[in-house]
Amino acid sequence: MSACVPTSPTHGPQVLAMSREPTALDLSLLEGSDLKEAELVKNTLSQQLNSDRGGAILSSLVDFYLETSSSQSVSLLSTTREQLHKALLEKLNDALSKSTTRLAALTLLGHLTRKQPPWVHLVTRCPLLASLLRCLKTDGDAVVLSTGVLVLVTLLPMIPQCGKQLVYDFFDVFGRLASWSLRNPAQVPVLQLLHLQGALYSLFHRLYGMFPVNFLSYLRLHYSMKENTDTFHRVVKPMLDHVRVHPELVTGTQDHELDPTK
Repeated sequence: MSACVPTSPTHGPQVLAMSREPTALDLSLLEGSDLKEAELVKNTLSQQLNSDRGGAILSSLVDFYLETSSSQSVSLLSTTREQLHKALLEKLNDALSKSTTRLAALTLLGHLTRKQPPWVHLVTRCPLLASLLRCLKTDGDAVVLSTGVLVLVTLLPMIPQCGKQLVYDFFDVFGRLASWSLRNPAQVPVLQLLHLQGALYSLFHRLYGMFPVNFLSYLRLHYSMKENTDTFHRVVKPMLDHVRVHPELVTGTQDHELDPTK
């Protein structure tokens, strides 16, 4: 099914000469074989994203990506002006809450965060981050979990302030996935499990690099419990064996590490 968005008559003659009075723009043309046609459509959508109709265009582009994984949609959405960031994040949050669109929403969020748009630091002020963490704490699909972890790894350095509760939510995600990857309760294929373990290793490095004092305190407490010792020896200890002593472990404190003025 092709997606269409309404387009104003003033842009009609510039877009494909579809009609003298066009009422809709076929988004599937973005990924068509006619490169000139695709570029015309892209330029028109880019202009309309920056108009007072930007919200409707944005919503249609997100829906089109969720259906098709369109790379041109990613390119356009990455240029979203800051005034529309809330609408974009709300749209992504809605998609993340549904199992049918969760993976596509996470993939799109990953593409956008890697492009580092100027509004990315505002993610913490929207429900989207909480939804991402909830997904990582509860979902049972290895591909969703791998994708979500990599999104979190990308987002972490862009979050300007992390309160203690939020930081410990990050740690809980690590603890849950370390155990999940070892037990493999969903009996996922080996390749998917390897991808998850690779993503988990990236998260370990990010957390150790950003919050070494608090992270090691968490690991010490969490893996002192008898039921977690097997996970520690088989999953976490090999990670610890491959990192150097962080300077903050000598000079830093837990409170200083989370000081918002730091």
